[in-house]
Amino acid sequence: MDKPKNGQADCKKNNSEKSSGKQPITACLFSAAFFGALGSSFLYGYNLSVVNAPAVYIKAFYNKTWIERYGVPVPAETATLLWSITVSIFAIGGLLGALSVSLIIKVLGRKGTLLLNNVFAVIAALLLSLGEMSRSFEMLIIGRIIMGVNSGIALSALPMYLGEISPQHIRGSIGQFNSILICLGVFIGQVLGLPELLGQESRWNYLFSFLAFPAVLQLCVLPFLPESPRFLLMERRDEAGAERAFQRFLGKRDVSRELEEVHAEARAQDNIHTVSALQLLRNPAVRWQLITIIITMACYQLCGLNAIWYYTNGILQEAGFAKSILPYITLSTGAVETLAAIFSGLVIERIGRRPLLIFGFASMAVFFSLLTVFLNFQESVSWMPYLSYICILAVIAAFCSGPGGIPFVLTGELFEQSYRPAAFMIAGTVNWLSNFAVGLLFPFIQETLQSFAFLVFVAVCILGSIYLCVVLPETKNKTFMDISMSFAKINKMPVPSPGQEMEMVLSITPEMNGKPQDVTKTESSF
Repeated sequence: MDKPKNGQADCKKNNSEKSSGKQPITACLFSAAFFGALGSSFLYGYNLSVVNAPAVYIKAFYNKTWIERYGVPVPAETATLLWSITVSIFAIGGLLGALSVSLIIKVLGRKGTLLLNNVFAVIAALLLSLGEMSRSFEMLIIGRIIMGVNSGIALSALPMYLGEISPQHIRGSIGQFNSILICLGVFIGQVLGLPELLGQESRWNYLFSFLAFPAVLQLCVLPFLPESPRFLLMERRDEAGAERAFQRFLGKRDVSRELEEVHAEARAQDNIHTVSALQLLRNPAVRWQLITIIITMACYQLCGLNAIWYYTNGILQEAGFAKSILPYITLSTGAVETLAAIFSGLVIERIGRRPLLIFGFASMAVFFSLLTVFLNFQESVSWMPYLSYICILAVIAAFCSGPGGIPFVLTGELFEQSYRPAAFMIAGTVNWLSNFAVGLLFPFIQETLQSFAFLVFVAVCILGSIYLCVVLPETKNKTFMDISMSFAKINKMPVPSPGQEMEMVLSITPEMNGKPQDVTKTESSF
């Protein structure tokens, strides 16, 4: 009689392990994460670096077009203005995309929004690649703003989709596909911009034609993958569709536990309908979640990584590297970015979001401080530029190991379903406004403070680290309800007792395939 009991115990143990959601990543989940990021965040990263290599040729095209139209070379001030608009209007497009994403997601859902977004990428690719042939620099400017709209939508819709389709024990790792593909996009943009490839006067427009390739790949794959099961169940009331989506993403037939968790989240919310940004701003129950996301997303842009690119080429030239080999050495920055993002994705579920964020910002503060010291001694010591360049690589690695991707993961985790679209809209707005502010203000900061300009970013990184250390709870391996409860005390909201929480969950009787769930079965699963 002992053997059957032991066998029964083993069986129960196995069932418990399966129900706990510790199953490995499925092909369906991996495909959704990879191809979703390939047609979204990859394009954002690619557009950050793609304009650097052909900048000289694009400016020459602007001048040639101006001569053809007006018979005189373009005035220096006008040329500077046109180029500044071409570069900075990408952030304006991103802001427009972030502001519109909440409405689009409400109508089309998470997957539908990503699919629609590919249309913007294809249109932008056509405008940017055909602008030279059409003798129209306006096409390039319009193409850049449309590409910005694409990125603004992508950086909100993709993290939302990835967070909602992932099991909680790998939600951070799946969410880091966003960061990894951003860094890979930057690196591929640097590689394709090499003179031997597309960084030539006769080929620079093909750099922009490449934008259509990831978008078309996503259009070919994503329609065959499920919509977010949370969106289907909570906003479309499609329980059968949500069950099928969970089954495909998780690779198991029994998904009653996951469905019950979503039902519990719906029951716990005062309003299961999607709220507006204004309603979110007024809601005291999510006040500190919102403050945390705003501060984290502002630090994401204001921590100084974008400003690093202003110094990299100058430091390399000071180190004695020939100008002709600078593009190849600069590839090291893109490679370090990608490797650090992959490392973050591999360790995020072991170390946690909070330690990676705090360590990342704190490390950036240290290396920015060292960089300031090295820059001040750069002319007096021959080998000092090499230390400066090592500091630049260290700053990039510190950023991508935590702050580079986790803010997007957190935005999806800190808010329950009804608040999530509005939260991403606000986070995206802060992100793009901060991006624009850095591009606008850093040249003036650099001119005023010279080599001490990075001390501004030291202050931002230190203040960000302190805030996160004091306020942010760890979110790894927690349900969205658990994370919301962890903010209840600081939001001065009543925290339900364990008995009340259990009673709330057990009172849910989701319909499975049109039949009421057996309450005794529900109780036994807990």
